[in-house]
Amino acid sequence: MLRSARATFLPLTTDAAARAGAQAVLDRAGAAEAAAGACWASLLAGCAVPGRWDLDVRLRQLSEATSAFVGVKWWFNEGAPHRRRVAQAQGSIELAITEGDGQEFATAFAGYDHAMASAVVCARRPARSTTR
Repeated sequence: MLRSARATFLPLTTDAAARAGAQAVLDRAGAAEAAAGACWASLLAGCAVPGRWDLDVRLRQLSEATSAFVGVKWWFNEGAPHRRRVAQAQGSIELAITEGDGQEFATAFAGYDHAMASAVVCARRPARSTTR
């Protein structure tokens, strides 16, 4: 199990998944974390490492695992703002990789991590009553 203390790119997501007991999300976060580390190293070195392009697949798999965990109905209804934030941040990460921009990569990853963790946490909160 990936511990949030070791997570560099997805500390919020790994912590939220661990607390929620979302093992599939935690497993996918570990794979995405490893791919992000390889990608980050290649960006810093200014080289094209084959693993650099594997990150987009790992992020999609993490999004799919999160969707399954929170429930497709929630993900496409009440969770739609979270889903859009995740997709937007993922697009920013992919653009930063394409452009070789390490600073933008780090910024986009922080947004992705926050969006993904927020989805896991918010989906598991009890529904608020609209009546008092």
